[in-house]
Amino acid sequence: MHAPIGPLTTYRVGGPAAALVRAEGPEDLELLADVLTGTDVPVLVVGRGSNLLVHDDGFAGVVVLLGEGFAAVEIDGTTVRAGGAASLPVVARRSAAAGLTGFEWAVGVPGSIGGAVRMNAGGHGSDMAASLITAEVVDLRRGGRSLRTAAELDLAYRSSSIAPEDVVVGAELVLAPGDAVESEAEIAEIVRWRREHQPGGHNAGSVFVNPPGDSAGRLIEAAGYKGHRHGSASVSTKHANFIQADEGGSAADVFTLMQQVRDRVEQQTGVALLVETRLVGFEPLGPATPAPSSIAPEPSTVEGDAPS
Repeated sequence: MHAPIGPLTTYRVGGPAAALVRAEGPEDLELLADVLTGTDVPVLVVGRGSNLLVHDDGFAGVVVLLGEGFAAVEIDGTTVRAGGAASLPVVARRSAAAGLTGFEWAVGVPGSIGGAVRMNAGGHGSDMAASLITAEVVDLRRGGRSLRTAAELDLAYRSSSIAPEDVVVGAELVLAPGDAVESEAEIAEIVRWRREHQPGGHNAGSVFVNPPGDSAGRLIEAAGYKGHRHGSASVSTKHANFIQADEGGSAADVFTLMQQVRDRVEQQTGVALLVETRLVGFEPLGPATPAPSSIAPEPSTVEGDAPS
């Protein structure tokens, strides 16, 4: 195994893959599909790695990346066509400048169009499902390309029916006519808000899904785990639903800290937080063990969770 993939994620931790393929055009994916069809070789499609934690032992399969050949953005009236590798902030800014509204939220999400379709990314009150019309998908296991409607993708909160071996190579969005000045002002406010409320550094955004009627960040902070550290990983002191990885740290420390946070919140509140981060090579987070009666929440100043 010799193809580093940890550096391709925003955590910057994790081991290598057995092989890495960077597709620069449709023909590259067709060739790869020819090789993989009928095999059981594991496949991991990586966009910008902004919601991914890879095990320190790496990935015993093929990692697929889309190159600049899949990053084009075209705007025709209220229709936006973007390649799977197109950056969400770029699409947000391009559509706003064209006088379209409805995609401003994406300026704060450091992902790609393909990854956003796969996980139905969202934030600030909206998500991909609000504007996605169709997605073009290549099946690396069976070969072939298909155009799938948003309804066929079963888009739900941070999930879709996109399979691990599927590559989203493009998407078509329909936005609403707007005012470029107003949209650009909204984008500036989203960027300002995120800088003020969310940490930089090596993280993958919100770790846990907000439970109904509450926020994961509030629960974690109320449980006394804001700033809690395990090895090379720590809960952000700026936003408790973010876990930071130290430079040169380990994925194992991040994963263990996720488990510790989940355990503590469940012990204190009975709420079992669901992980939003895509875990590669790890077992699912297990249920919390019963809390000793001596454990009590540590005092903290509670603040709400950020949209993500």
